[in-house]
Amino acid sequence: MTGEAGAQPPTVNRRGLARSTAIFAVATALSRVVGLAREIIEAAVFGIQGSINAFTVAFQIPNLVRALVADAALSGAFVPIFSGLLETDRKRAWRVASTIFWLFCVGLGALVALLILIAPLLIRPFGDPGGDLDLAVGLARVLFPIVWLLGLSGVIVGILNAYDKFSLASLTPVAWNLVIILGLVVGVPLAEGSRAELYVYAASILVATLVQFLMPLPALRGLDGRIRPVIDWRDPEVKRFFVLMLPVTVTLGLINVSAVIGTFFASRYIDPELAPQAINKAFRLYMLPQGVFSVAVATVLFPTLSRLAARNEIPGFRKTVDDGLRLIGFLLIPASLVSAALAEPITRLVYEHGEFGPTDTTVVAQCLAAFAVGLVFNGWMLMLTRGFYALQQNWAPTLVALGSLVLNVLLNIGLYRVGVWGLPLATALANIVAVGALLVLMGRRTGTESRSATLASLGRILSASLVATGVSFVVWWGLDELVGRSIAGQLVSVGGALLAAAGAYLGTCRIVGVRELNALRSLRSR
Repeated sequence: MTGEAGAQPPTVNRRGLARSTAIFAVATALSRVVGLAREIIEAAVFGIQGSINAFTVAFQIPNLVRALVADAALSGAFVPIFSGLLETDRKRAWRVASTIFWLFCVGLGALVALLILIAPLLIRPFGDPGGDLDLAVGLARVLFPIVWLLGLSGVIVGILNAYDKFSLASLTPVAWNLVIILGLVVGVPLAEGSRAELYVYAASILVATLVQFLMPLPALRGLDGRIRPVIDWRDPEVKRFFVLMLPVTVTLGLINVSAVIGTFFASRYIDPELAPQAINKAFRLYMLPQGVFSVAVATVLFPTLSRLAARNEIPGFRKTVDDGLRLIGFLLIPASLVSAALAEPITRLVYEHGEFGPTDTTVVAQCLAAFAVGLVFNGWMLMLTRGFYALQQNWAPTLVALGSLVLNVLLNIGLYRVGVWGLPLATALANIVAVGALLVLMGRRTGTESRSATLASLGRILSASLVATGVSFVVWWGLDELVGRSIAGQLVSVGGALLAAAGAYLGTCRIVGVRELNALRSLRSR
């Protein structure tokens, strides 16, 4: 049945894709800014030393399981199947979506119950995080239900993405962060003792995740179907969904296991009352440009790639991937260099308040600079992985992720001795190698666009980025000497440096003829 009234399955629209990317990026930027405010408040309330490290470790296991069964793991298999069915049989597409929703509802509920039961076994290998193993276990039990909520939310968001509806889903993290901020500002001060404060923090995250699940539900009403109480597990597309999800789950599991192993090294071999949270705080700053730019580009292009792959339009598919890689490079290469050059002033401005002191700033800034080495490569890895998922060749990134995990562990063993920043550097180096492997495999499957043109474009972007980085540091140094390091002074020096970097970058891009600058001009004109 293909003639129902309502929203139609979208077709490829390159002009619309640019606009959708911009809208998604703006919405995501808003959520990241609010998330950064949450991180600032958390750092001021808890610092990065002591029992907050028990929370950091406790969050690792729920976060790992979430990555395995929700978010990108689910959408990586769901969107290609659902998008393909929308092209031929929308009624069946919604029946399959309903089946997957209810299977996840039951299956994840049982999994969460099991995880709560065995939480001590999962946390104990991390040693004595924050000096309080029992606290870490209790916090993990509070946090495990977010896995169930995010799994169900993943189906809803996947449906909306297949219809090229990104805005509302990208705004739900804003609400998520605002609820947590409310918990930090209102709830935590009412608690008595550090343990109670951390339990209030964990409960705030659970409530925020419930809000995040509920928010996109009204957007389903305008579509041509709805989630129904049906479980048609015999449908071949349902079985194919789980077949496709297995390698996606393994891939993301390997990537997130790498992060868990990094936390293990930080807690067991460096400093259990400092290193886990220092790395976490640096990672949050690192993810700000990552989440705003590369996630926006990859998310918006993914349904289009899925439709092109379903139609076997390989030249269009190849060009769309190349456009995505160039755009991510245009956005993240300067972000990588500038964030490394200004790591300490940025960290000082964002975090050095309340319980967070100057010594903590130095440690976190070193970790941020190390993470920045792999910033653009992490974005490219996301784009290429989504390309393989769209082709429904999900085992290729799995094999790359396995090799990357082994390399990351070896690098952790070799680099943890240099200090806390050695672990982020190990992650960055592993990402660089992984991108090289993914490019080779993608080239074998779809061929490549003109390598000389792409490399020339990236060379021009790199040149402009180096100019922007030099300008940013000189401007920050001059303003820092002039206005001092009060909060207002830091806002002037860091903000002025970033604005100068943006102006220098865009101006240099125009001089050297960076093609991706035209996309920004067209978006501004529209």
